[in-house]
Amino acid sequence: MEYFLRAFVNGKSWSTAALHTAQFIGKGPYMSRKVRQWSKAYILDHENLPLSKCGGTWTKSRIADEDLKEEILTHLQSLGKYVTATAVIDYLKRSDVMQRYRLTKSISTVTAERWMKACGFRWTVGRGGQYVDGHEREDVVFYRQNIFLPSWFALDPKLRKWKLVDGKLVEEDGRREEESGNLRRTVVWFHDESTFYAHDRRKKRWVHVNEKATPQPKGEGASLMVADFVSADYGWLRSVDGKESARVLFRAGKARDGWFTNDEILEHAEAAMAILRKHYPNEDHVFVFDNATTHLKRADDALSARNMPKSCREWGVDAPVKDARGKAVIGPDGKVVMMKVHMSNGFFNGAPQEFYWPEGHESAGKFKGMVQILEERGFEAKKLKLKAQCNKEFKCVPGSTNCCCRRILYNQPDFVHVDSLLETTCKEKGFKVLFLPKFHCELNFIEQCWGYAKRIYRCYPASSKEVDLEANVIKALDSVPLESMQKFATRSRRFMDAYHKGLNGKQAAWAAKKYRGHRVLPGTIMEDLDKAKVT
Repeated sequence: MEYFLRAFVNGKSWSTAALHTAQFIGKGPYMSRKVRQWSKAYILDHENLPLSKCGGTWTKSRIADEDLKEEILTHLQSLGKYVTATAVIDYLKRSDVMQRYRLTKSISTVTAERWMKACGFRWTVGRGGQYVDGHEREDVVFYRQNIFLPSWFALDPKLRKWKLVDGKLVEEDGRREEESGNLRRTVVWFHDESTFYAHDRRKKRWVHVNEKATPQPKGEGASLMVADFVSADYGWLRSVDGKESARVLFRAGKARDGWFTNDEILEHAEAAMAILRKHYPNEDHVFVFDNATTHLKRADDALSARNMPKSCREWGVDAPVKDARGKAVIGPDGKVVMMKVHMSNGFFNGAPQEFYWPEGHESAGKFKGMVQILEERGFEAKKLKLKAQCNKEFKCVPGSTNCCCRRILYNQPDFVHVDSLLETTCKEKGFKVLFLPKFHCELNFIEQCWGYAKRIYRCYPASSKEVDLEANVIKALDSVPLESMQKFATRSRRFMDAYHKGLNGKQAAWAAKKYRGHRVLPGTIMEDLDKAKVT
């Protein structure tokens, strides 16, 4: 029609232009008449365009109908995660749908798959988000809101920050104070471990129809665990010249390097602190670890009311036997050899409190028992005839603080504020330690650094050799750009700001995606959540 009308306005007669158009596409007089007919209809009504009954490429697909597309999308979303092209076909077979959109039949499977793509669906592995189980558990939320976030935002004024300007990250203002000596910067180093496998390679690719199955290596192959620190300021923790690095490569396994225990964590922290004291002395440094038990381990003799006996008796806590190198001794059965030691003393009113009877006492060397310890602290445990604990599971009535001996001791300041070995080690050298809330991997941006590195790693040539595994892992880790790390860190801070403003996990995830590129959320965030109906 366009060719015909152009020919007509350029001087050819109506009939001649139509005939030349028909001949141009290899047709005859019949097509000439149809072109004139369609063109007249179009001139009278610009919405009146001919449709091809053969589904030619010059007509619109029915999925271009926004109403139909929206209806199909809504239907698929109502079915849950596991939708198929068959669901689209069956939906279009419904009489009410066929009548509403003047359909004479449903569509083929291939067309249904094409329509699903038009609706935004892709055949791929579903994306994993933050953990759900336990994320909003009462104790986890309490720790997040009352311990971790206040500690983090106390550091915030001294942290470097970045913002997006014309698609690029630039450091926010604040250098004037730094240059004048009025601001000593704080650098936060996030720690984590991740494991790479020799046979971990890309699963999806374009496969030719004639390609035959090839033998594959069985299992995941050799593993290599990486433990490292990363900051948005400098990237991976290393010296300025790059010759010293805090990165640890560990071959976990019984017949290999063993297991990455609290001893290895402490050694790793010592190595990191040595590099920072030597190469970055003009800044304060804070370490952030996750809530893993290997990070939270306390001294073997640390205060704990969990297993204390009620009355005086021979009692101690288990501690591993150490060799001359300070390593735990392993017995013939493959287990760590343990021995009984005295629990460390408590503190009450600023003074030490002995938990074991002194020399000269009739029960010298024996544990005093919870009742006696409470009596010395001013609690009338004997008069009140307090039980050792409320029940076998030690599940007291919520809110109770003095229902049993164990609960009272649990709430005593010296029992509550017991530092982990990691905190003690770092504090002695002037480094602060923070522990992330459980189930909050979105707050540790090193997780995204691992993901970036593993994406690169999976593109390297496959190999079962451990030497290739190590070389490829190091190369992949070093390929993570600092700018990407800063973007990842900005995203994590966005989550922190969301939780600080009172949002829950679901709301924070929505806000972090909505305000991508922002370090903090706008003051209208609650109204935005209401409009989006995110609860």
